[in-house]
Amino acid sequence: MWNNPLDTCSVFDLMQQSPGQLVVISGPSGSGKTTVLRQVFERCPWLEASVSATTRAPRPGEVHGEDYFFLTKEDFAARRARGEFLECFEVFGRGHWYGTLQSEVAPRLAAGKWVVLEIDVEGTLAVLQTYPDAVTIFLRPETVEELERRLVTRGTESPEAIARRLEVARHELEFIDRYQHQVVNETIEQAVDDICQLLERTREQAAASAAS
Repeated sequence: MWNNPLDTCSVFDLMQQSPGQLVVISGPSGSGKTTVLRQVFERCPWLEASVSATTRAPRPGEVHGEDYFFLTKEDFAARRARGEFLECFEVFGRGHWYGTLQSEVAPRLAAGKWVVLEIDVEGTLAVLQTYPDAVTIFLRPETVEELERRLVTRGTESPEAIARRLEVARHELEFIDRYQHQVVNETIEQAVDDICQLLERTREQAAASAAS
C-alpha cells in the first residue's frame, strides 16, 4: 500500500546493477522547489520521488499516496513509536507533523533506484545520520530580498506569515554549508539544468565505480 510500483522503463533496467542513491533537496519556501523538481523529474525519469507523510488535511486536488500520505495524528504517532520514519518533525505554530517513511526509501535504494527527498534542513540533518553518503542540494534565490519579493508576489499569505517564512529561511541559510551543492534559482530553466547536470555526473560516476 505504501510503495509506488517500481517503474520498469528500460533506462531503469540498465541501472539495476548500479547502487541506489539518496538525493536530498532543500530550500526555503518561495525558492521554487516544487516547480523546479517537477521539471527535474520530467528531464531525469530515472529519479523517483519519495512521498512524505503528514497529519494535515488534504488540500483541494491533493491525492493520498501521490502528494502525501495523509495520516491521522494517532496513526502518525504509532508509526513514529515503531521507528517507521527516517525523519519526522512537527511544524511549530501549526501543530502538523511531516515525515519520510522508511518504506519509501530503503526498499528502493536496495533495488538500485535513485530516490529524491524534498525536505527541510532539520530533516536533512536527521537523514544524514542514516545516509551520510546522500547527495545534498540546497536550492535558493540570489538574496533574502529576492525571496521576500517572490513571497509577496505570490499573494497567498499575510504579511505576518511572510515574516515567519523569512525568519525560517534565514535560519535555514545558516546550515547551507552542510549541503554538498548549492543551486541559485535565477530562472527555472537554469536551476533545472544545473540540478540535472549535477545528478547526471554523479550517476555516471556511480555507474563507473560500480563497474570497476
